[in-house]
Amino acid sequence: MDGRLKPERLVEVLREIDADVVALQEVLSIEGGAAELDQARYLASELGFHYALGENRRLRGGAYGNVVLSRHPLRTVRNYDISVTGCERRGCLHTDVELPQGATLHVFNVHLGLAFLERRHQARQLVDVLGEGILRGPRIVLGDFNEWTRGLASRLLGRHLTAVNLRRHLKWARTYPGLMPVLALDHIYFDSSLQLEQLTLHRSRTALMASDHLPLVADFSLLSSEATADADERKSFRSAG
Repeated sequence: MDGRLKPERLVEVLREIDADVVALQEVLSIEGGAAELDQARYLASELGFHYALGENRRLRGGAYGNVVLSRHPLRTVRNYDISVTGCERRGCLHTDVELPQGATLHVFNVHLGLAFLERRHQARQLVDVLGEGILRGPRIVLGDFNEWTRGLASRLLGRHLTAVNLRRHLKWARTYPGLMPVLALDHIYFDSSLQLEQLTLHRSRTALMASDHLPLVADFSLLSSEATADADERKSFRSAG
């Protein structure tokens, strides 16, 4: 918000949040220079996390796109091109997070376009990307949807996944711009095998300066196929986007 690029502030914010899985958009990673300019690698190194980068385009000689950071190992990594001709290149980064006890979480990190018709096209592509009926294990879709009203992306994803209802869980459901948010651009969708325990917006002073979006943080529990309501049977994790 002060016009300064300081990746160390992002590290501070992510440490404040202490999420197990983080979905970031508009990350620039330039190799061969100062460590902090290779943002994906720098953030992962500082946090001691695994990471995956989905390059959507080149910028200033570096890779520019979505990044997933994870406390747990990552397996499958695939970046889907969901760009529309004549518009900025956009992508959906799919990574498989290996949770403790062998469970696999399919994470889809999304950044949709600014135009209404662009997002309609991308929404249809996104449903195909989700691999319903093919992937085993719970799926979570999160990121910057650039959709502040209930558009086609919301409706289509809502038919396949559960939407996190921001207004139900938060007193203030808007995430952009961070200092005085007026739009709810960031969203989370998840499979029914996941149970949402808590949803928060992270509003620290550093978070307000480090990004123009407020971090959206969700705590989930995953019940095993044989699980009961016993807390011991739940596998919990925190995701942020």
